Amino acid sequence: MDNEENNEELKENIEEVEILESDVDVQKLQEDLDNTTDRLKRLMAEFDNYKKRASKEREQLYNSLVADIMMAFLPVMDNLEKAINANTEDEGYKKGMELVAKQFQDVLKSFGLEEIKTEGEIFDPSLHEAVSSVQDDTKKSQEIVEEFRKGYKMGDKVIRHAMVVVNQ
Repeated sequence: MDNEENNEELKENIEEVEILESDVDVQKLQEDLDNTTDRLKRLMAEFDNYKKRASKEREQLYNSLVADIMMAFLPVMDNLEKAINANTEDEGYKKGMELVAKQFQDVLKSFGLEEIKTEGEIFDPSLHEAVSSVQDDTKKSQEIVEEFRKGYKMGDKVIRHAMVVVNQ
C-alpha cells in the first residue's frame, strides 16, 4: 500500500504542478492580450489622428488653390467694372456688361470670395492698404474716405488688400 499511497500522492502533486503551470500560462496569455490590446488602441488612435490631419491638409490645399485661382480672376473683375463705368451712349451694351459682371461676381461669391468693406469703415491694416491720407474734419480719425481698388477675402484669408485713402 505504501507504493499505492506514493503513487496517489505523486498524482496529486503532478496535478497541482499542472494547475500552477496553467495559471502561469493564463497570466502570460492575459499579459500578452493586454499588451496587444494596448498596441491596437494606440494604432487606432494614431490612424484616427492621421485621417484628421490629412483631411485638414487637403482642405487647406483646396482653399489655397481656390484662393490662387480667385486672385487670377480679380483683374478680370476690375476690367469689367471699368467697362461698366466707361461713358457710352449704347445703353444695351452697358446693360449687357452689368449683367456679365453680376454673373461673374456671383460665380466668385459661390466659391467664397467676398468684398472687403471700405468707405466709412475704420482703417484696418490687415484688410486695407493706405495709399494716401487726407485731412477732413467731418470724418473720424483713421476713417476710410475713398477706395482706389477693391479688396477681397475668402473666409478669414485676405486675397487682395483694398487700396484706400484714409482720414488723418
